[in-house]
Amino acid sequence: MPGDIETRADCETLVRAFYSRALTDPVIGFIFTDVAHLDLEAHVPVIASFWATMLLDERSYGGGAFAAHARLNAKVELRSGHFERWLVLWRATVDELFAGERAELAKAHAERVARAFFERLQGQRGPALLTPENTLPVTRHGGA
Repeated sequence: MPGDIETRADCETLVRAFYSRALTDPVIGFIFTDVAHLDLEAHVPVIASFWATMLLDERSYGGGAFAAHARLNAKVELRSGHFERWLVLWRATVDELFAGERAELAKAHAERVARAFFERLQGQRGPALLTPENTLPVTRHGGA
C-alpha cells in the first residue's frame, strides 16, 4: 500500500503524474495544450508549491490561481464537465500514488477549489446551465 504525501517532492511527483494524464486527456487536454499552451516545466514548481502549502503548511505558494483560470475562461468556456473531469483525473492520480490523511485532504481540497472556481466563473458569466444534456466534446491532440 502506498504511503501518504509527506514532502514537497511527493507534491511534485503527484503534480507531474496528474499532468501526464491531463495533458493527453480527450476531454480537458486541449485546455492545457491548445488554449493555455502550458509550459509544464515552469508550471510544475508553482503547482507543487500550491499543494505543499495546502498539505504540508510549507507557505511557498504566492496565490493568484483564480486569475489564471479566469483568463482561460475568457478564451474557452470552462464548464462543469471540465472541472469534474479534472477532479476524476486528480482523484485517480492521488489514489494511485498515495494513501493517508494528506492524500484524502488533497482530494477534498481539490473538490473545494474546483467548486469555488466554477462558481466564481459562473458569477462572472451569469447563471449556470447545469443539465444532463450539458455535455463536453472529446478531442484528439498531442500526436496520434
